[in-house]
Amino acid sequence: MNNIPNQPLEMTFKRVFDAPRELVYKVWTEPQHFANWWGPKGFFLEVAKMEVRPGGIFLGCQSSSDGNHVMWGKFTYQEVVTPEKLVFIQSFSDEQGNTIRAPFNANWPLEIMNIITLEENEGKTTLMLNGGPLNASTDEQAAYDVTAPMLQQGLEGTFDQLADYLASQK
Repeated sequence: MNNIPNQPLEMTFKRVFDAPRELVYKVWTEPQHFANWWGPKGFFLEVAKMEVRPGGIFLGCQSSSDGNHVMWGKFTYQEVVTPEKLVFIQSFSDEQGNTIRAPFNANWPLEIMNIITLEENEGKTTLMLNGGPLNASTDEQAAYDVTAPMLQQGLEGTFDQLADYLASQK
């Protein structure tokens, strides 16, 4: 299953982690690890399902520490090349995994394509993330464009948590 669109992806994010590629891949693909670092700071992730294979689904629920904010999300994996590449479509969902609108913006794109590549050099791993809306309407694209700086900042925080978690796994 290789349904990667021929459209430009709008966000590029690069980060070097002080960990071997196999470990970085493992914490991206195993639920007991992924739940320990994915998502905004101050949120907890419960993994309901994680099938990392082409056509497989990740389904999880993020909740704030006070329990007042609860959001379900899913990834639908398009391409998986162990331990170097993950391609998935990310969406907000309900508890059953049905794609829904984002709770914070009715114009947020229903689907975001993410392409993650991992390259190892001297025991460190460079993660490259390319992403952007998939099949977005004009209004959805505009909502994404306005929010992109906050999205970038959120990724920084999430990847800070990933770096901390990787350090704890050595």
